Amino acid sequence: MVYLTRKAEFSASHFYHNDEFTAEENQRIFGKCNNPNGHGHNYTLEVTVKGQVDQRSGFVVDLKQLKDVMNREVIEAMDHRHLNKEVAEFRDRIPTTENLAISIWNRLKPKLQVAELHRVRVYETPDLFVDFYGEE
Repeated sequence: MVYLTRKAEFSASHFYHNDEFTAEENQRIFGKCNNPNGHGHNYTLEVTVKGQVDQRSGFVVDLKQLKDVMNREVIEAMDHRHLNKEVAEFRDRIPTTENLAISIWNRLKPKLQVAELHRVRVYETPDLFVDFYGEE
């Protein structure tokens, strides 16, 4: 089994808010991240796929095809967007880094034909990242 990781970057804004919480609870739990005007991050995305090396091509997956899927399903959909307002799955889900990783997994998993999705890693800052392996 060979594991291959492709990296991409995107920028997006968001805010954290739970309608079930009072204003005070939202402020206490989410602090500055509860600002309804949002705040932004420069995210780094790593997508790891696994599979056997095709004897004819020498590839686990065609890197251009993987890049195209990542661009179409994630970058074009989320780059320079307000996640809460412009990305459907975050209209009723708090766009934490954890939920972002799950969302990206769900967008990519059905689009990969040859290699199997192994891991989605999302960096919110250089020292904070979330790994998701598909077990919810």
